[in-house]
Amino acid sequence: MLAPFLHQHLIEAGIDEAGRGCYAGPVFAAAVILPKDFRHPLLNDSKQLNEKQRDLLRPLIEKESIAFGVGQIDQKEIDRINILQASFRAMHLSIEQLAVTPEILLVDGNRFKTYPFIPHQCIVKGDGKIASIAAASILAKTYRDAYMKKIHLAFPQYGWDKNKGYGTQVHRDAIERLGLCIHHRKSFKILPAQK
Repeated sequence: MLAPFLHQHLIEAGIDEAGRGCYAGPVFAAAVILPKDFRHPLLNDSKQLNEKQRDLLRPLIEKESIAFGVGQIDQKEIDRINILQASFRAMHLSIEQLAVTPEILLVDGNRFKTYPFIPHQCIVKGDGKIASIAAASILAKTYRDAYMKKIHLAFPQYGWDKNKGYGTQVHRDAIERLGLCIHHRKSFKILPAQK
């Protein structure tokens, strides 16, 4: 059962990212401030839900949240500054979009780059513990999936409509056959070693 909040008297924003381990496409992050009494029986870590459940929750979270923001950092920037820094930057972008300033940031995971003037708390596996982080994980994932489906239309051979840029067998086989395209992260060791 998800905790509805961590600090009863503070405005909390849950923060999470999606797409850190992908071979292609941007990394996305979301920040969500939920009302303290927000409840939904399906709300959970996005990885515990199927696509249909996530797509059902997304408009509900957007409508019922006090504020939400979504940020993305593209593959060129990921290659330039590395995926960890890009994840932090996407998170910061999502926080900047919040219409209400949170008093504390609840960040999924164990590392975060301090955001100016707002304290944060890192929570390992927070997306399965705190409602606002779970909500952020769903927004980050659904926004990223929608983006990957869109760019799939121009590069259908990589199967991004199904694998969303992760290193599945279909995706790896296509890379071996066709090489990398403009959406691939060149800094990731994706190409097989030359025999």
